[in-house]
Amino acid sequence: MPNAVSDRFRDKVAVVTGASRGIGLGIAERLVAEGAKVCITARKQEALDEAVQRLGSDAIAVAGKAHDPDHQVEAITRTIETFGSLDLLVNNAGINPVYGPMIELDLDAARKIVEVNCLSALGWTQQAHKAWLGEHGGAIVNVSSVAGQKPAPGIGFYGASKAMLTHITEELAVELGPNIRVNGVAPAVVKTQFATALYEGRESEVAASYPLKRLGVPEDIGSVVAFLLSEDAGWLTGQTIVIDGGVTLTGGV
Repeated sequence: MPNAVSDRFRDKVAVVTGASRGIGLGIAERLVAEGAKVCITARKQEALDEAVQRLGSDAIAVAGKAHDPDHQVEAITRTIETFGSLDLLVNNAGINPVYGPMIELDLDAARKIVEVNCLSALGWTQQAHKAWLGEHGGAIVNVSSVAGQKPAPGIGFYGASKAMLTHITEELAVELGPNIRVNGVAPAVVKTQFATALYEGRESEVAASYPLKRLGVPEDIGSVVAFLLSEDAGWLTGQTIVIDGGVTLTGGV
């Protein structure tokens, strides 16, 4: 179980998608450390079971595909049945199955990227709103990417999907205020299995372009997401916070 940091999420319940490892698990660990009860989701039950062992008794897991509406309903229903509420939602699930020029992109792959990276986030938000947040209020964070802030050769359509997610964040913030806040984070390269191709075998070279001279780790993202979900960010909505070690200041993505 993560070491306690504070209790600012005492009596709060969160759903974190794509959280069996990497950034999602880092977010879940931070929320649990600050007193929250958490439901994590991902595709593979075994990986989720291992994550729950790390998180401890304040966590449950529901396996399924992030873009499957039935899975969304099941996870949200089980969360409320188990913990009694649903106050916080983190839309972290995302894919990037292709690399290369957008002009050569398989359009079926593009549709899948939009479905998982954008439409699933909207779907989770709709289901959470219907089940609990619409009546009781709460906070939502969508995990975008610095690739959505400017052109990102090789991962251009992934970046386009994250730009769309940032806009979805802004639209939902306008629609759902004042009782639900919606914000986002846009990480640069974080040392996870998902991002391995971007740094493996050349981490020092990649990190050299970052003013802080290191790549991110999941804890870097978890702490900012926790802030955005907390009352410390009570007058903040519709914003996507860039978490990048300064790399976009030097022209990088």
